[in-house]
Amino acid sequence: MSTIPATPSPATVPPVTTDPAPPKAGRPRRGLNANSPWFPYLLVFPLVLILFGYVVQPMFATFAESVGVDGVANYSEFVTGTGVARSALLTSLMISAASVLLCGIVGVAMAFLLKRFSFPGRRLIEAIILVPAALPPLIGAISFQLLYSETGILPRGLQHLLGTEDPVLPFTGIGGVLVVHTFTMYPFFYLAASAALTGMDPSVEEAAYNLGASRVRVWRTVLLPMLTPALVSASLLVFMTSLASYTAPLLFGVDRTMTMQIYINRTNGDLPMASTYASVLAVASVLFLLGMRWYEGRRSYRSQSKGVASHRREITNPLGKWLALTASVLATLVLLAPVATIALVAFSRDGSWTTEVIPSEYTMQNFVTIFSDPGAYRPILNSLRMSVLATVGCVVVGVLIAYAVRRLDFRGRGLLDVAVMLAWALPGTVVAINLISAFSTGNAFSFGQVLIGTFWIMPLAYFVRFLPLVFRSSSATLAQLDPSLEEAARNLGAPWWRAFGTVTLRLMLPGVLAGALLAFVNGVGEFVASVLIYTSETAPISVEINNRMYSFEVGTAAAYGMLQVVLIFIVMVFSGRLQNGGRAAREAVKWTA
Repeated sequence: MSTIPATPSPATVPPVTTDPAPPKAGRPRRGLNANSPWFPYLLVFPLVLILFGYVVQPMFATFAESVGVDGVANYSEFVTGTGVARSALLTSLMISAASVLLCGIVGVAMAFLLKRFSFPGRRLIEAIILVPAALPPLIGAISFQLLYSETGILPRGLQHLLGTEDPVLPFTGIGGVLVVHTFTMYPFFYLAASAALTGMDPSVEEAAYNLGASRVRVWRTVLLPMLTPALVSASLLVFMTSLASYTAPLLFGVDRTMTMQIYINRTNGDLPMASTYASVLAVASVLFLLGMRWYEGRRSYRSQSKGVASHRREITNPLGKWLALTASVLATLVLLAPVATIALVAFSRDGSWTTEVIPSEYTMQNFVTIFSDPGAYRPILNSLRMSVLATVGCVVVGVLIAYAVRRLDFRGRGLLDVAVMLAWALPGTVVAINLISAFSTGNAFSFGQVLIGTFWIMPLAYFVRFLPLVFRSSSATLAQLDPSLEEAARNLGAPWWRAFGTVTLRLMLPGVLAGALLAFVNGVGEFVASVLIYTSETAPISVEINNRMYSFEVGTAAAYGMLQVVLIFIVMVFSGRLQNGGRAAREAVKWTA
């Protein structure tokens, strides 16, 4: 009798162990690995070529143009001469310094009042205090000319009201330029000082008061030192923007400034002298930039205390409340008056506004003409096309430079950062003269083509001017992201370009879009560089506004201006929402917490 062996239970079966099969030898990945020491240089090399070809090399071309005929004779006028050259330099520096002082007083005072005190009308002022930032430079200057010049609404209105022979309290000359600069540039100081005051520990200030210090001493020894980084950055922005200002001196008749002399000499065909002015203006801007950065880095301004957050004090005095309410109403009228003036004049009939206080005839024809006449619509299309092209270039190059500076380790990283800052430091007139000097003949960076007089020179100028906006916004966003996220993707086998595109770039997207929108808005409103390099076929909106003003078509010019203002307001609202947070930003915070 045969017996069948019992089936062993799973518990009694010994486990079968086999050696794992050796991994198959895969093909080595083609291309350079991101971990290679040569990878940063291959990524940075084309970026360096772009910055050299369109920022640095045009500066050398301008300098070569300035010394090509008379050697250093043109420069001697700035040192030893007493004529237009030296006067223009001194006037520009004086206007810029005065603009910094006035904007600092207005901006810091407004920030201190709105962040430290609660009073009737505060919320209304906070809602509209940044209205000047939404005005393109040309529109801001024109609105002030229509409001406060000798032919403006306010001086004429006071003249009719008081029965005087001449307009009352008109702004002209340098005074008019300073008023325009103060109104349009104080937001730089307000934003910087507001951020600093919001993050400042009030216990430091209270401790100084408790030790017997007076208000003046607290301001001098506590508040101002703590505000120094904010004041330095705002002073830098205001000084360089004032030094580059062209529209305000143009409209208020101040021709002895550096930017005006660049335009006058360029228009008269004296490119060597225009290049000399441009070179001197560029040197002054860069020296001020370096000087302010050195001053800011001399000492630390961090507070060591850990007190409570800043809070507002309620104004309880009845007289103080009444004065605060009155000041709020006046501030609202002053802030909204330029936009209201442009809106009013936009509906006036061309040629109907002569000696009246306000236009006497109104029509919708200005807007109908802009959108129905192909010749009138072309400037809008030009501005949109050139701004879009420039913005795309700024995004591609700016994001890659920000990534290289923040994430890669290579020799010359600081020089790459300085090169981008150099592009930001150059005034618009200098950028235009640089491009004229560099691309009036064909070279390797223009692929052998002459770019002056073509469509492409305009978006190239916008690209050079507004690349730093995208770079700074992208760099600030990238600084808040943990690099381990991208490293994790690469450790899982993703190539560099895929890890960068699917992880880092997606998390950077809010900051990149915010910078791109700022670049686009500035491109739509750009005038200073455009007026030197445009042609009749490539004139943007800003140049068309200027030409219409000189043709006494004030209504049509204001209609173009209203379109610019509405577009910029829409983009600023969208940009503000992006900066306040998006899905990618929230995910970044969650992942890097």
